[in-house]
Amino acid sequence: MKKMLILVTIVSLVAGSLFAEEAVLIDFSNLTADIRVSTGPNDEGTAPNQNRHTMMDFSGVRFGGSFTQEQRSIMRTSLAIENWEVELSSSSRTIDNMVRSFTREAPSRQFGSVMGVRVRFPQENFNARALIKPPFEIPAFEPLAEISDDGTINPTEDSNGITNASRFEEGYGVVKNVGTIKSVAVNVYGLNFPHGLNTLILDDTGRERKVFMGYLNFDGWGELVWNNPQYIQEVRNRDLRLWPLYPESTPFIKFNGFEILRDGAALGGDFITYFKDVRVIFDKAVLDQDRDIDDEALWGIIRDRETTRSLWEMERFGQNQVLRYLEQQRQADPQTTFTPAQTVDEQ
Repeated sequence: MKKMLILVTIVSLVAGSLFAEEAVLIDFSNLTADIRVSTGPNDEGTAPNQNRHTMMDFSGVRFGGSFTQEQRSIMRTSLAIENWEVELSSSSRTIDNMVRSFTREAPSRQFGSVMGVRVRFPQENFNARALIKPPFEIPAFEPLAEISDDGTINPTEDSNGITNASRFEEGYGVVKNVGTIKSVAVNVYGLNFPHGLNTLILDDTGRERKVFMGYLNFDGWGELVWNNPQYIQEVRNRDLRLWPLYPESTPFIKFNGFEILRDGAALGGDFITYFKDVRVIFDKAVLDQDRDIDDEALWGIIRDRETTRSLWEMERFGQNQVLRYLEQQRQADPQTTFTPAQTVDEQ
């Protein structure tokens, strides 16, 4: 009887491990600034300002305007924590609120570096929201590369972000081969604010899902978990179908940010929180199989299709970055002050 119980337990564990996968969608400890990339000819800083692993170069985007080689050499950015944006709802978007809403690297004794977020909500009694967004839409098919200390991107010879692993998988914003999502978990630091939290996820069709995680009215680190109410655990109750395999591309999801929801009856003004990571539990879309023929090597259909999509992702990302670059070039130097007026003696 005892042996039978042990056998049943082993079978249950094996079946459970085959049924669902757990993966880290994004880990903000991976996004610390670890290299220094010049922001222009007057940049004399030495502190790291970009994240090596997630560097992206948008100098080659087809966009109106003539740029010198020197200007193109600094058209680079990354998912470094302090590059993320805090976008307020239109009714909250005063100059004072926007200036005081931003992200920062925060040292945590428990987790190392995490993402810190400050949001300035209005004091008035109306609902407000804030989006914490990556500086660009995280690409799903960016090939593996070696990044130099100055931010130069050198694709590796065996890199292939289309049919193999891409640079933004494994905790940098992308998880592939995702079928039905069972659960989403966020490690977040609460400071007793009664605000709600949504996690924003993009699927391979471009549709954004808002997953409501709960409220931040607790003190310290906590794990907020969303369990899919439409997830069917019992296989016999599922809608069983056979889906075509090749040349269908593998479904994926990518992280698209957080949304903080402030009720009009709640306290306004400054709001602070911290994020460590986002994890997902999901069913595999396609099982790993040892197939007799390598379909993709023979036909290359997925490679052609996803190369087109990858270029489209890069153009969307690059155009927004070029507009920000042009605006930065037009901006007055914050160190510039008025020249003191000359006295009569000096003249």
